[in-house]
Amino acid sequence: MAAGSLALSRVSRAQTKPDVVLEIAPYTLEASPRHHIRTFAYNGQVPGPLFRLREGVPQIVEIKNRTSAPEVVHWHGLFLPPEIDGAMEEDTPMIAPGDTMRYTMVPSPAGFRWYHTHTFAGKDLTKAQFGGLHGFLLIEPRNQDPSDNPAPYDREVFLGLHDWNGHFMASADGFMNPVYDVSTINGKMLGYGDPIKVKQGEHILLHILNSSPTEVHWISFSGHSLKVIALDGNPVPQPQTVPMLRLAPAERVSAIVEMNNPGQWILGEVRKHVQATGMGIVFEYANATGKPVWNQPEDLVWNYRQFANYPPAPSPDIKRPTPIELVFESKFHGHGAEEQWLINGLSYPQNSAPGKSPRLQPGESYRLILRNKNMDDHPMHLHRHTFEVRAIEKGPEISGLHKDVVLVPANSTVEVEFFADHPGKTLFHCHQQDHMDRGFMMVFDYA
Repeated sequence: MAAGSLALSRVSRAQTKPDVVLEIAPYTLEASPRHHIRTFAYNGQVPGPLFRLREGVPQIVEIKNRTSAPEVVHWHGLFLPPEIDGAMEEDTPMIAPGDTMRYTMVPSPAGFRWYHTHTFAGKDLTKAQFGGLHGFLLIEPRNQDPSDNPAPYDREVFLGLHDWNGHFMASADGFMNPVYDVSTINGKMLGYGDPIKVKQGEHILLHILNSSPTEVHWISFSGHSLKVIALDGNPVPQPQTVPMLRLAPAERVSAIVEMNNPGQWILGEVRKHVQATGMGIVFEYANATGKPVWNQPEDLVWNYRQFANYPPAPSPDIKRPTPIELVFESKFHGHGAEEQWLINGLSYPQNSAPGKSPRLQPGESYRLILRNKNMDDHPMHLHRHTFEVRAIEKGPEISGLHKDVVLVPANSTVEVEFFADHPGKTLFHCHQQDHMDRGFMMVFDYA
């Protein structure tokens, strides 16, 4: 419990004013004048409020559930005890309808994190991550020194990508996949939200979150380049200037943009059919006139490797991390039916029974060998830990790329390493809501 403490009383009697207050309640999102979406939200807004917290400073959190179903808040990317991490699979208590929960957490590590619901949706594509329960979280370093800033900037802008009005559609292989009618940035479709006003010569730090329940998004900023300095809130060893970003569900990218091209420009989804559903936002220079401009890229370009280091071969005298092989497969149940997802031949909770899931030793390092034997890409998330991406498909080893979500491409293998320094139940899962609901989870536990 070194990272936080939990008050289990349903309604805390403490008189101390909370530092963080979240009220979960019904909400109608106006994505455009013609698109009103009934959903749920934190504090009456989508995305939820930005919380800027100081690393290592205890925070009293109060969560009020004003809905008709149990809820829970997951603090994605933080090193918290399982009792407050926010996943019922780790035995975090659910908040009953009408109840309030209060607890203390110590936020760590520093970086761009986020918070969101962690409940079951099933066939109801308005629940859980299909709705509006997500928000921005920035943990500022304990001893922040401006001279440590890897890339100076003038101000920050937070952007949240999301998809709405989902419905299941059978794909060519017979599998049932969600498709969406509406896509938004910060809750608004392209052309209906206020433009982001900028000045020539400014350096803007964009913090971009993909909170989509299932979709990978490709983002380009017309007329400008993006210098990536952090992935999932963690500084990259090799910052790079790129023409576009790829964000799988739950991934975050922090990138510097130099505002050096006056006018009105669109930042948006590269794929035309997705931008047509609304995923875009306008950046407007002072005194700019005319219509916002979009320049269509020809190709989709992204590679984790470009941001990593290439380490020398390890010494044979160094102890290697303990390997854990995890094989991803699906079980087809017929055309028009929902498939079942398996890790090492079993779905959750069967794969997390004693003797079936990894048993971690505190203080040991582990290498997860993620073998995807499926035609889908999978964004894999490890709760309560950060891992280092070490191998992607058949390429050379890399180092220095620290994340909490990694996209494992179809029919490929990705290898990551982590240090087992946060004892307790730890959830590992695909961050696609429909895959998670169909068993694509596993709970690691510590000895």
